[in-house]
Amino acid sequence: MRKTADRIRHAISFEIIGLLIITPAGAWIFNTPMHEIGVVAIVGASIATLWNYLFNLGFDRIMHRRLGHTRKTVRLRVLHACLFEAGLLTVLLPFIAWYLGLTLWQALIMDLSFAGFYLVYTFVFNWIYDVVFPIPDARQAEPAQQG
Repeated sequence: MRKTADRIRHAISFEIIGLLIITPAGAWIFNTPMHEIGVVAIVGASIATLWNYLFNLGFDRIMHRRLGHTRKTVRLRVLHACLFEAGLLTVLLPFIAWYLGLTLWQALIMDLSFAGFYLVYTFVFNWIYDVVFPIPDARQAEPAQQG
């Protein structure tokens, strides 16, 4: 299991890198002023940061309870990314529609576009993060028993 400091580093780095990519791309793709997309992106990132921490903690606890470890296969990474984005989509849709003055349908299209980006980004980021900051193996973390 990851420690709290590691989970915080994970969540913050995920959101900062994502913001640096999605804000200019979203403004360009949706022909919307950068500051408006920026507000949506920052509010979304703030909500997503909290959701990221809570979701990953819960997902890892369930994995550890059911499987006895938190190593993720490709299939589990896909499930992880899809569930994360579905939860976030549910929360952000009404905000996007309200703030940008869009219909729910227009907001859904925009939100699904952001979710599509973040679905791929989540998968790639988490995989790279696990390589750069591997989860300590509990067997290796314990000192060797001397007889």
